[in-house]
Amino acid sequence: MASATSISYTLIPFHKTHKESNPKSTITQSTKTKPITLCMTFQEANKTAMSPTATTTTTRQQTLEQEQEAMQHIFRKKPKHPKEHHNKRRLRHVWREIQGENDWAGLLDPIDPILRLELIRYGEMAQACYDAFDFDPFSKYCGSCRFTRRNFFSSLGMPHTRHGYSVTRYLYATTNINLPNFFRQSRWPKMWSKNANWVGYVAVSDDEMSKRIGRRDVAVAWRGTVTHLEWVADLMDFLKPFSANSIPCPDPYVKVESGFLDLYTEKDESCGYCKYSAREQILTEIKRLLEMYPNEELSITITGHSLGAALAILSAYDIVETGLNVVADSRAVPVSVFSFSGPRVGNARFKERLETLGLKVLRVLNVHDMVPKSPGLVFNEHLPAAVMKLAEGLPWSYSHVGVELPLDHKNSPFLNPNGDAICAHNLEALLHLIDGYHGKGERFVLATGRDPALVNKACDFLKDHYLVPPNWRQNENKGMVLSHDGRWVQPERPKLDDHPEDMHHHLKQLAPSSRSSALLLPQGTLLLRLLRRMNPCHANVFASASGDNTLCTWDVCEPSSTMVFSSQELFEVLTCD
Repeated sequence: MASATSISYTLIPFHKTHKESNPKSTITQSTKTKPITLCMTFQEANKTAMSPTATTTTTRQQTLEQEQEAMQHIFRKKPKHPKEHHNKRRLRHVWREIQGENDWAGLLDPIDPILRLELIRYGEMAQACYDAFDFDPFSKYCGSCRFTRRNFFSSLGMPHTRHGYSVTRYLYATTNINLPNFFRQSRWPKMWSKNANWVGYVAVSDDEMSKRIGRRDVAVAWRGTVTHLEWVADLMDFLKPFSANSIPCPDPYVKVESGFLDLYTEKDESCGYCKYSAREQILTEIKRLLEMYPNEELSITITGHSLGAALAILSAYDIVETGLNVVADSRAVPVSVFSFSGPRVGNARFKERLETLGLKVLRVLNVHDMVPKSPGLVFNEHLPAAVMKLAEGLPWSYSHVGVELPLDHKNSPFLNPNGDAICAHNLEALLHLIDGYHGKGERFVLATGRDPALVNKACDFLKDHYLVPPNWRQNENKGMVLSHDGRWVQPERPKLDDHPEDMHHHLKQLAPSSRSSALLLPQGTLLLRLLRRMNPCHANVFASASGDNTLCTWDVCEPSSTMVFSSQELFEVLTCD
């Protein structure tokens, strides 16, 4: 039986030299015929349209002719970005800028080509969480990762030359949280875990990749939810203080969505996989990796899609709030978040605190997606500042954080403009939009040649005449294999790693009394106010929180300057006029 035609294998030769009639454009196509990756030739499409079975021949043919005219521009070579025109920029030279050092000023419109590649790369790391997750309730491994961490990227067919990372830790969360549409559990009584779900991974760049990108990158990818949007309705949709779950935070008015916080901090000590919270797992692994490379240039990049984007922002904020990114020589390792289709996470105070700490967040979204519009459908950042000030105390007043890159799937000639809510929220579709986006008002041109067929991997979004079936990514025989005795069975999988043996050691180092978990306070007037209370006028002041809701402050140059404040007292000191 012939296999289905793939977008990657059907070629359309375009004609020779052709200039656009648009006076604003001077792009000339090469005189050589170039093969273009599409699924169906337009000649074939026209024949289909003119067949006797076509009910609307004229309309169909006109539509295809219009699309053919539009398609002639899709794969044309885009003019070089202004910053590339006179010199060859390399990621290793500009990585701080790409990671948001200047809040991506001048990089989004038009989009910087290096930034586009990095967004796609980190987006694929988030997509890997979906591709590796076992969603099948008829599998006894439902809710787990289908691959061991040592073979994670290779098992997914992700080339090492593009993703030169090694997965160092899997992340798990307890299912004892009121988010039933996020978690998956097997229907069989015998299962890998009754109370845990795999929620992501921590990885670090290898030597070759580190040389190419200019630093040793510690990456974290959080799993979201791709097939159901009901989890949005599962949200309790009320805010609670970030410090409510025993997390250090000097401002008691910094609040985040309670469901996100519970998912991040809850644990089940009766379960081997989630006896430590997701927070404890990620913080200990980040600290361990930073200590492994003390003399290298480092970065921390956290990514996620949907609910995973919320966890990415929450965990990144936790890292900078606790000062985990401040290494032994007092360098602050830059922390960046690439969020894809993420919801709002906290209130306006959370946004302000996040910006004060220097956390960089770039949010990429489809303007037709409902998830980034929630929670906070009524009270959000779009209201006047005076109104938001009055609503500050309400438990459902939210604000988006960071810089936004809005995209529109109706600009892509590949996608059905009337796609449903799940299509609009799809991560592969969003990566497709990133690949074709060049700036506001610019035509859609695929820059990297990323296969559009990937869009239909887990949805039905591509137009029908590309002949790509919806939801085409399936496990062969639903994971069943033929055993030696001729029976079809579910094979056993290698046991997944749970937690390292030295977990307790790293947890002790994260204890609030440890100076290694110190928070480097920002320079400026806030620091000066604190120093006035401390008498000695030194520059390197640190603070850490303890379990009894107090904060200990000291100066690294003079340990005798240590003083203890309550969290409320310190907050009043830092915010007084």
